[in-house]
Amino acid sequence: MKIIGVDLGGTYVKIGLVDTKSGKILKKSSIETKVHLGGETVVKRIADAILELSNGDFHAVGIGSPGSIDKDNGIVRFSPNFPDWHNFELGPELLKLLNKKVYIENDANSFVLGEKWFGAGKGKKHIVALTLGTGVGGGVISHNKLITGNNGIGTELGHVIINPNGPLCGCGNYGCLEAYASATAIVRMAQERKKKYPDSLIFKDNEITAKSIFDLAKQNDRLANMIKDEVVEALAIGITSFIHIFNPEVIIIGGGVSRAGDILFNPLKKRVDELVMPSFKNTYEIIQSPLVENAGILGAASIVLQRES
Repeated sequence: MKIIGVDLGGTYVKIGLVDTKSGKILKKSSIETKVHLGGETVVKRIADAILELSNGDFHAVGIGSPGSIDKDNGIVRFSPNFPDWHNFELGPELLKLLNKKVYIENDANSFVLGEKWFGAGKGKKHIVALTLGTGVGGGVISHNKLITGNNGIGTELGHVIINPNGPLCGCGNYGCLEAYASATAIVRMAQERKKKYPDSLIFKDNEITAKSIFDLAKQNDRLANMIKDEVVEALAIGITSFIHIFNPEVIIIGGGVSRAGDILFNPLKKRVDELVMPSFKNTYEIIQSPLVENAGILGAASIVLQRES
């Protein structure tokens, strides 16, 4: 079966034709979102791109969208990336143009679904997934079911408060996991310490990124190592809480920050093992997502598989 997966972002829309049997993306394309053109125009451009890619040869469409999603009705209730899309009927509008089933889900939820159907969560019934990018998103599957809460907007794992006296988060609270472990937070931590550590190699380049900071931690740059340790501690506290609450078989971590690799994952695994209650030891694995740049498209395609299973 062929499914269209749409990774809807504020800047770009990534579209893929996915063969669900092999788990491979047969074709993919990317277009600029151009939010300023208005919702109906954006949907028309997405529909045109889907038809150009697939020639109409697909079963259904899955869309992973940022924001608060009414998945039953295919409506974007609110999304910070699409400020004018209040109660926007994304699913119904696309259905009119394609005459195919359209399923919509929050992008963090689609990430955990992608891992369940195509990634490190394949064959698992209890999964926690975190994506560490500009922000921190999360999704949870328990007993093979996606947990979304009363209004479909639950499992905001990035906004679990790690330290109530911590830095201000974009959500308005203080000390959320996102305020410590997102790429945005990692860069902020470096910039805040520039006066105290002016000789750090972090400041030798014009552009400071989470990747460059972790690369310098591998070279034992003092400030880079301090930041890495703070990220690990925050993640370990958050993940330990998720283990105690959800009792997952696997915790899968993706997004750009996850690509730091062993320098992040080795101390993280060690610290979580120190923090978890004895009864939870050896009940879980912490794994880096294998889906990498295809996570968005495969996650979106997985929305269809989950809804129709």
